[in-house]
Amino acid sequence: MRLTMKITLLTWLGIVLSCSGVHADVDKLRVVGTWSSLTLFKNFEKPFWTETVPQELGIETTMTSLGQVKLKGPAVVRQMDMGVFDVVHTVADYIVSDSPDLSGLDLPGVTTDIATAKKTVEAYRPALEEYLARDFNVKLLSVVPYPAQVLFCRVEIGGLDDLKGKKIRASGWTTSEFVTALGATGVTMSFSEVPQSLQRGVVDCGITGSLSGYSAGWGEVSNYIYPLPVGGWDYTIGVISMNTWNKLSAEQQETLQTLIVEKLETPGWAVTEKETLEGVACLTGKECPHGDPQNLTEVPITDEDRKKVQEVLVNSVLPAWAEKVSPETITTWNDTIGQVVGIQSR
Repeated sequence: MRLTMKITLLTWLGIVLSCSGVHADVDKLRVVGTWSSLTLFKNFEKPFWTETVPQELGIETTMTSLGQVKLKGPAVVRQMDMGVFDVVHTVADYIVSDSPDLSGLDLPGVTTDIATAKKTVEAYRPALEEYLARDFNVKLLSVVPYPAQVLFCRVEIGGLDDLKGKKIRASGWTTSEFVTALGATGVTMSFSEVPQSLQRGVVDCGITGSLSGYSAGWGEVSNYIYPLPVGGWDYTIGVISMNTWNKLSAEQQETLQTLIVEKLETPGWAVTEKETLEGVACLTGKECPHGDPQNLTEVPITDEDRKKVQEVLVNSVLPAWAEKVSPETITTWNDTIGQVVGIQSR
């Protein structure tokens, strides 16, 4: 009888401790970073998870990248809820098919300068956290932009009007919607597939960050670059499984959040504007701190095209997005990013 009572008491105590916030130890984190050829992974994500976290939190980590896991779109994030990965860094555009509300973070044409981009992210971040928790059972840790998303083309262009009839690689459906409104055909494919697709003529142009494209070989199979940020910033998001997050102590949670801001998020933002300019320089035969310069023709940006980007955003992209999300999401966007940039979705 006493043994039975003891077992019952221990079982009850375990339930109470579980409900009271006492956390099981996390001794290992399985982390997926973004694209291993790019600065964000090499200089920030990888050192943070393989050096900073083990040193500061005493948690062992294993690190891989999107290119190595070979899971497209939302699949890599979906694996987190099944316990395959604990932490994932991916491009927000890659997972919007499973969570259209996330698209509001980076609609094409909303911002063309880094200072305004930072303000829009800060305004939308609480909503972003809510959508990620609801749709993927993950907690948001970081938001870091790639360099401004510009046009690489194999064929000659002189501006946005020349995109009519072209096939253009877009990383997500909002960018695809943008190029479709210009009379082009948006083609969704993995970042790593683009150089070969450009070379073979599967696509005529592609949109990505200037330095990202240089580092990944896009410049070797392109002839023209149009540096107007038509595709926004292609924000990367770092998320941790809510199951794993809840196993961390309150002190570990606070330390992780503080460190990721100091060591990854803040410095990641700091280099984005610099790398946007460096990428264009490297691609157009100017001084290149990242390797040998290439010789793409830089297409001059016109005021007419700047106006056209805004018109396409208001008349095509925002209405198309509004059809995919709830009125509450539109209200949230209008009250956050819309207030920052002076645009309202109707």
